[in-house]
Amino acid sequence: MTNELPDGYEISTDPARLDVGLIHRWLSEDAYWALGRSRQKQEDAIAGSLNFGVYDQASGAQLAYARVVTDRATFAWLCDVYVDPGARGKRLGGALVEAVKAHLEPYGLRRILLATADAHAVYARSGFTPLDTPQKWMAFGNQ
Repeated sequence: MTNELPDGYEISTDPARLDVGLIHRWLSEDAYWALGRSRQKQEDAIAGSLNFGVYDQASGAQLAYARVVTDRATFAWLCDVYVDPGARGKRLGGALVEAVKAHLEPYGLRRILLATADAHAVYARSGFTPLDTPQKWMAFGNQ
């Protein structure tokens, strides 16, 4: 299944276009994985990541966000994927994930990982699958 961006929207990796205050509000107030994240912590995360925004072409308003932590050689972690509640149901999330994959493709990464508690179907449509051997993976810190 293809996840093309609907007409009237655009995706950009230009960090100057990011609405950092809006991103912080979305994540710190509404995203279960980032509740309470400080503005400084969000700014630091943005500064150390490859960032993607989805924008309304008419107004320029940011409607979705995703960031990728990557070495641009072997590995990437897709995280902080968020679509504004008023823009959900327009296929923006799926198109955003496809744009991330397309952007990373030239690097020849071995894998792109993500974690989700509730959006498995969105990512499955883009080819993500559960880990074959989760017992090989470990984490340090809060889970």
